[in-house]
Amino acid sequence: MYYKKRKTELTSADVKVLESQFGEAIRCVDTALRAGYSVENAFIQSGKDMERQYGKNSFICEELEIIRRGLVINITLEEMLTDLAVRSGSEAIEDFAKVFNIAKRYGGNMSEVISAAAQTISARIETRDEIFTAISGKKMEQNIMKLMPFGILTYVGLSSPGYFDPLYGNFTGIALMTGLLAVYLTAYFLGDRILTGLEEAG
Repeated sequence: MYYKKRKTELTSADVKVLESQFGEAIRCVDTALRAGYSVENAFIQSGKDMERQYGKNSFICEELEIIRRGLVINITLEEMLTDLAVRSGSEAIEDFAKVFNIAKRYGGNMSEVISAAAQTISARIETRDEIFTAISGKKMEQNIMKLMPFGILTYVGLSSPGYFDPLYGNFTGIALMTGLLAVYLTAYFLGDRILTGLEEAG
């Protein structure tokens, strides 16, 4: 259960990093459009800028390279952005892809659309980071509280061998400790759910 939870947390962290990098990439696309690039070439140019900023192996550079390769074999930019939104699971990227597709389909001003999208994504990321900063201290406290019962049990068990024997050597003790374990697990998951809800609200 912990492995699955930790895997989900790491995936969520990767999505947040990708969203932040995507926001920077969209700003570069906007700059390229204002310099006279077509929207497709603007994304290709953005890939070069992101490589200098984040490195070739960064999330955004890998995704922009996929887009570049797709454009080379005549897959539309709309399809590539939609594919990125689906694979990443990012709500911000999904919203951008939807707006981009509508603007492309109905002939909207791409420079204005992308500029507005860049501002929206940046504002969302800033709000999320503020929330994360506000609750990071609470998260650290929660992690300490999660480990404290095991630390106490280990310390007492090592310093006073046999101290816990009455709690594990009979039915009453086993029932009591099982009940306490259930209380601990309830508090563990409830605390995680509260903090996760606050993060998702951002």
